[in-house]
Amino acid sequence: MLEERILEDFKKAMKDKVPVKVSTLSFLRSEFKNSAIEKRKDKLDDADVIATIKKQVKQRQDSIEQFKAGGRIDLAEKETSELEILQSYLPEQLPEDKIREAIEEVVVSTGAKGPQDMGKVMKELTAILSGRADNKLVSQLVRERLAKG
Repeated sequence: MLEERILEDFKKAMKDKVPVKVSTLSFLRSEFKNSAIEKRKDKLDDADVIATIKKQVKQRQDSIEQFKAGGRIDLAEKETSELEILQSYLPEQLPEDKIREAIEEVVVSTGAKGPQDMGKVMKELTAILSGRADNKLVSQLVRERLAKG
């Protein structure tokens, strides 16, 4: 399981004295515990673990934008290194051309005609691409495709 792999990596990072990895994985593990308590489970399954990691990735991305806007490059770099650690546990992301292919298939199968069909298309794509594509990118590409008509 992914959660066990993260625990092993956490232990290794502690032994190797890698402070950024230790703090990132420690925080992530506490998020797993909070999520398990919230869901009333003893152990999270991989889907829940990935959802928790994605939530942390999104927070890091938002923080990086904020720090860069505020001129705090030092903090942005720290968040970037944490982001890289977190992303290493996510499934490999699909390239943009594969995402565009999936969008085209869904647009054709749902009969989407314009921007008003965005919700219908996104619902289908979320199920197909779950965990393998950034939703922000998918949303942007769908918007572009539906604007063409």
